Amino acid sequence: MSTRNATLRRISGQGGAMFSKFGLLVMLVLLTVLFSVLKPNTFATTFNFQSIGLSKSIVALLALAAAITISTGEFDVSIGYSVGLFHVLAIGFQTRNGMPWPVAVAAVLGLGAAVGLANGLLVTRAYVSSFIATLGSGTLLYGITQWYTHGQQVSGKLGGGFTKIGGLVGPIPIPVVIVVVLSALLWVVSEYMPLGRMAYVVGSNRKAAELTGISTRKVVLGAFVASGVLSALAGVVLAAELGVGVPGTGSEFLLPAFAAALLGSTAIRPGRANVLGCLIAVALLAVGVSGLQQLGASTYVDPLFNGGVLILAVSLTSYAGRRLRARAKSGTGRDSAAEQPQPQPQPLSVSDDNVLTEVTK
Repeated sequence: MSTRNATLRRISGQGGAMFSKFGLLVMLVLLTVLFSVLKPNTFATTFNFQSIGLSKSIVALLALAAAITISTGEFDVSIGYSVGLFHVLAIGFQTRNGMPWPVAVAAVLGLGAAVGLANGLLVTRAYVSSFIATLGSGTLLYGITQWYTHGQQVSGKLGGGFTKIGGLVGPIPIPVVIVVVLSALLWVVSEYMPLGRMAYVVGSNRKAAELTGISTRKVVLGAFVASGVLSALAGVVLAAELGVGVPGTGSEFLLPAFAAALLGSTAIRPGRANVLGCLIAVALLAVGVSGLQQLGASTYVDPLFNGGVLILAVSLTSYAGRRLRARAKSGTGRDSAAEQPQPQPQPLSVSDDNVLTEVTK
C-alpha cells in the first residue's frame, strides 16, 4: 500500500510539475483556437496577427527588460517612462539635430545604458530601494520628455531605413523579428552562460552569492544597464512604428510589461523570471485582449484584463515560491528526490547548498 501511495504521489507531482511548466502555453493555444472559431473572419487573419505583433512588440521588449531585473530580485519601474523619452529622442535627434538615423539610434541606446547605469548605482551604491529609485528616475525622465517636447508632438522627415524598422519583412513584422532574436540571445545567456546563472543566484540568495565570490553589485548593476538598453530599443521601435514623437506616451506599457514578466515566471521555469515564459505571457495578454475586443468588449477591457492578470501573476508567483521553499526543505526526502531527479536553479527558493552547486557549474 505504501508503495502504491508513493507511486500515486510521484505521478501526481509529475503531473503538477508539467502543468506548472506548460499550463500557460496550453491556455494560450486554447484561447487562440476559441477566438478563431468565434471570430474566424476577423481574429484568425494575417492582418490581425500582424497588428498584434506590431502593437505588442513594445510590451515584449519592456517585459524582457523587467524580467532581467526581476531575476536579480530588483524592480525597474522606470521602463515605461524611459520608452516615452527615448521614442521622442529617436525622432528629435533626426528632425531637430540632423543626425543620420543610425547615429540617432546609437545615441538613444547609449542614453538607455546611461539611465540604466544611474538606476543601478542608486540601488547598489546609494542603497536606495529599487522600486523607489526607479520610480523617482522614471518621473524625472517624464519631466525631461515634457521639457524637450514642450507638450507638443515631435515630427519631421525621417530616414527611409528608420521607418522600415516598424515595417514588415514578408508577412512578419520586423519588430517581432527583433523580439525573437533578442529573446533567443537572452535565453542562451540566462540558461547556459555563467552570467545568467549568477543573476538567478543573486536573486535567490544574495548572501550565499557573496560567500561564493559573486560580485552582487556588478550583477545587479549589469541587469539595470541591460534593462535600460532594452527600454531604449523599445523606444526606437515605437518611434519607427508611430513616425512621430508623442509626449505622454510610454506609461501605458508599464502595467502589461510587468504583468507579462511576473506571469511568465509561473511557466516554463516556474518560480523564476524566464524568457520563454515572458514571451508566452505577452502573447496570452495580447490574444486575450484582442479576442475580447472583437467579441464586443469596450476599450476599458485592456486595463481591466492587464490589472487582473497582474494580480493573478503575483499570487501565482508567491504560491510557486512557497511550494519551492517547501521542496527545498524536504529535498532530502524520498518523494522529493523522485519528483526532482534534476534540480533546477530557482531564484525564489534556492537553499544555500543548491546555490553553491549552481555557481560551480
